[in-house]
Amino acid sequence: MLRADRSRGLALLLAAFIALGAVYAAVTPLFEISDELWHYPMVKTLADGNGLPVQDPANVQPWRQEGSQPPLYYALMAAATFWIDSSDMAEVRWINPHTDNGLITLDRNNNILIHRADEAGRWHGTARAVRLIRFLSVLLGAGTVYFTYRLAREITDDNEPLSLAAAAITAFTPMFIFISASVNNDNLAITLSAATLWLLVRWAKAPPQRLGWPHVALGVLLGAGALSKQSALGLGGLAGLVIAWGNLQAWRSARSRTGYAVLNTLSESFAVFGLAALVASWWYLRNYLLYGDWLGWNTFVAIVGARPQPATLLQLWGERVGFVQAYWGLFGGVSVPLPDWVYTALDVAAGVAVIGLGWKLLRTRRLDATRALQWALLVAWIGLLLFGLVRWSSITWASQGRLIFPAISAISGLMAVGLWSLWRGLPLLLAAFMFAISVAAPVLIITPHYTPPPPLTQAELAAIPNRLDADFGELKLLGYDLQTPSAQPGDPARLTLYWQSQIAMDRNWSLFVHVVDADGVIVAQRDRYPGQGLLATTLMQPGQTWADAYAIPLPREIVAPGEARLAVGVYDLRDGARLPLATGGDSATFGSIELRQPPAGSGAMWPISANFGGEITLASADVSARSLRAGDKLDVTLYWSALRQMATNYSVSVRVRDEALNRWASRDAWPQDGAAPTASWLLGQTITDRYTLTLDANTPPGQYMLEVVVYDSATLRPLPLHNAEGYPTDAQALTLSRVRVRP
Repeated sequence: MLRADRSRGLALLLAAFIALGAVYAAVTPLFEISDELWHYPMVKTLADGNGLPVQDPANVQPWRQEGSQPPLYYALMAAATFWIDSSDMAEVRWINPHTDNGLITLDRNNNILIHRADEAGRWHGTARAVRLIRFLSVLLGAGTVYFTYRLAREITDDNEPLSLAAAAITAFTPMFIFISASVNNDNLAITLSAATLWLLVRWAKAPPQRLGWPHVALGVLLGAGALSKQSALGLGGLAGLVIAWGNLQAWRSARSRTGYAVLNTLSESFAVFGLAALVASWWYLRNYLLYGDWLGWNTFVAIVGARPQPATLLQLWGERVGFVQAYWGLFGGVSVPLPDWVYTALDVAAGVAVIGLGWKLLRTRRLDATRALQWALLVAWIGLLLFGLVRWSSITWASQGRLIFPAISAISGLMAVGLWSLWRGLPLLLAAFMFAISVAAPVLIITPHYTPPPPLTQAELAAIPNRLDADFGELKLLGYDLQTPSAQPGDPARLTLYWQSQIAMDRNWSLFVHVVDADGVIVAQRDRYPGQGLLATTLMQPGQTWADAYAIPLPREIVAPGEARLAVGVYDLRDGARLPLATGGDSATFGSIELRQPPAGSGAMWPISANFGGEITLASADVSARSLRAGDKLDVTLYWSALRQMATNYSVSVRVRDEALNRWASRDAWPQDGAAPTASWLLGQTITDRYTLTLDANTPPGQYMLEVVVYDSATLRPLPLHNAEGYPTDAQALTLSRVRVRP
């Protein structure tokens, strides 16, 4: 009866997970799950019989960096979908050229793709293949839930309620469901890692007495894991530890002589790792032969892009909020968040679990060696993954908590045990809370985020606050509603534009909204497709209307006080062609935003408070002109102060550059032309530092960035900018302002 109850509870949990996973797979638009738009093309190229690609950073293919990933997941999914005609992939995979992928914005535009109205009903071609792979991936996720349960049974002396709670914490982690419902090689790696960890923990308690199926299973799991994702390679070290441990225990209990124990350790290791090498070594040899790198990281990084300089531990710590969010639930391309209170609640639960684990450790008078090893395996696996992720994130922009999901079974197991040690109902309450969030997320967060604005009703059309009727021929700007009549630097400028399509269009027009100050300088802008990025003009019907909400961040370096206006236009991103207004010109200018100076202004033109490397603060700045002509001079005054006593004499570079990084004016020098080297600065002292730049006589008319860089003149290494919390970022140049070069 007890065994039947166990089976029923686990079966219900797995059924709930699979049902939730199917919902996520169905409601999330195609390719709107992290990196799915690159993972699926990798599956397709194998399904089409093209074989494994040879990566070339100079000729990036639709699968991008995923072609450098171990291929087992892609091969399995190709075998499941090769029979589906996916020749329509280019049509379905219509990439939004303005997408804010990976960024949490106030006005959406996070959709990676443009989606046709009939996409939800498409069950043929690429849509069928992606949905089939998503469902198969959900089944892989169910495997992770199962092995979390089995792992918890091993470390809790068969505590059934606690084991189910641990499995439920895994099953109802919103981000885990979301990733499980996607085309992503993580899904196979996570399941294989959970299975391998369970086998190792079980092995630590009851090592096999002779070579047999446990060794075969461990070798195959290690090899398959290494052929799924390189993060699984760390399990090999834990496997070697467990094998040595088993033979050490046999030797200590006098079940074997020293020579036999050593020989048995070697033979078991040879069997396990030899089988793992047989499964996976060909892939790593291929990497070495093709790229001169066993792991293939050189081509991976060349394609995905490296940070401008390796991130420090302090910088990565400053990125911890996004890291944690991407563990609990950050949907889309890690750009669609849960409410803040959900993250707070889950973070608190994790903190309480850590306290509970500490309390349990204090109450445990004696921990036998076997149990200590089991717990050490869980902690070591989490630590190995964190170490690898920190190293990888220091090179690339990969600071995402979901990448530690190969250890989710260990994390959930430890959380459940920690909460249980304080009160037995806590892990069940946490699982229930996570279940409620996971059920609500598809309906309340994911679906609304990808729903385009509906047509305006007659009542809404009549209620437009400010009528414009700006006629761009193919589109008409009916009017606007400016919700931010005044703002200070750092605030968003909020407005709603009301549009109407007038004819069937054969171009996909983009819309721009510029915030233009009194000098004619564009101080902020937002470019995107209509409908908060969700609509394409070639899919519109004549007469279609919609409201377009904007929240345009005003940079902190905006000159204030002052006044700005809004300019709206329509253009084709492919060739820059603009739709003209019927009344002349190519943009509609309207509205007025009062730019307020932030409190505690310094008396200079505008406050900056930029932190360079934790050593220097640029408190404020003055600029002689922000609208000028080619050949003109530009005076820039910087007001510096030291954050600490410095031993290095840093150089300052003040430059005017365009979007292509071409410099049209620049001046590099020690502060005050060498009269105030940074090593001589005193704490509390304000250094006034003036630079005169001359614009190149051939500078074309347009908008340019005026920026400042602080660097070590001996090594040419720039100081990174720190964020408001004092943590380093990847930014190395501070944009003081934009400047306008007139014809």
